[in-house]
Amino acid sequence: MASNKNINITLKIWRQKNAKAKGNIETYTLNEVSTDSSFLEMLDQLNEQLVNSQKEPVAFDHDCREGICGMCSLYINGRAHGPASKVTTCQLHMRSFKDGDTIYVEPWRSKAFPVIKDLVVDRSSFDRIQQAGGFVSVNTSGNTIDANATPVPKHDADRAFEAAACIGCGACVASCKNGSAMLFVGAKVSQYALLPQGKVEATQRVLNMVRQMDEEGFGNCTNTGACEVECPKGISLENIARMNREYLFASIK
Repeated sequence: MASNKNINITLKIWRQKNAKAKGNIETYTLNEVSTDSSFLEMLDQLNEQLVNSQKEPVAFDHDCREGICGMCSLYINGRAHGPASKVTTCQLHMRSFKDGDTIYVEPWRSKAFPVIKDLVVDRSSFDRIQQAGGFVSVNTSGNTIDANATPVPKHDADRAFEAAACIGCGACVASCKNGSAMLFVGAKVSQYALLPQGKVEATQRVLNMVRQMDEEGFGNCTNTGACEVECPKGISLENIARMNREYLFASIK
C-alpha cells in the first residue's frame, strides 16, 4: 500500500460575492496537501490559509461528507464532482491529483441554479419540483395498512430502490448541455411509479412535476447521456424513458 504523501497544487477557483455581482477566477497556491485528504478537506485547508491571511474564505456547500446528502456540488476540471466516477465531491480524494497540478473549481452552471456566493448555488428549484408531486399521500386516520401487507414484485422493488438512490445533487443538470433536470425528475417519478403505493396519485404526480420542472427553466433532454455518466449514484436513463411514458399516459387519460 502506498504511503501518504503531500503535494503542492495551484487552485483556480470561481469567486463571486453574490448573485448580482460579476464573478471571476482567482488563483491560489496550496502546499503540503495530504493525498489522504478529501477534496473538501483540501478546501478547508485553503480557507484556513485565507483566514490566517485576513482574506475572505471560499464559500462552498457541504453537510454529511459521506456521499449521501448531495450538497457538495462542485465542477472540478470540467467534470461534475471531479475526475472519479460514481463519487460525490466529498468522496473524491487528493490522491486523484498529482504534485504541481492546476485544479479548476467552479459552481454548477445552470439558469435554474443561480449562484448565491462563490461555489454555492441555489438548488431550491429541486425542492419545488418535489413539493409539486414527489410524495405519496397517506391516510393517517387509523385506516393505514402495513406496508409489508402489500406485495411488490422484486424486480419492481429493485428498480424503485435504484431510482430512490438519487440524492438530488444536481450533477445531471450541470453535466447536460441543455441544463436538463429530466434524470432527477425521472428518478423521483420512477421511485413511486414502480410501487403500488404510488399508483393512486401517479397521473397528477407526473403532470405536476414536469410542469414545475419547465417553470423552473430547466432544458429538455436530447439523449446525450452525460447525466447518467456523471451521476454519482449511477441513476439510469431508463428513468427518463419511464417518466416520458408516465407523462404520455397521464396526458391522454
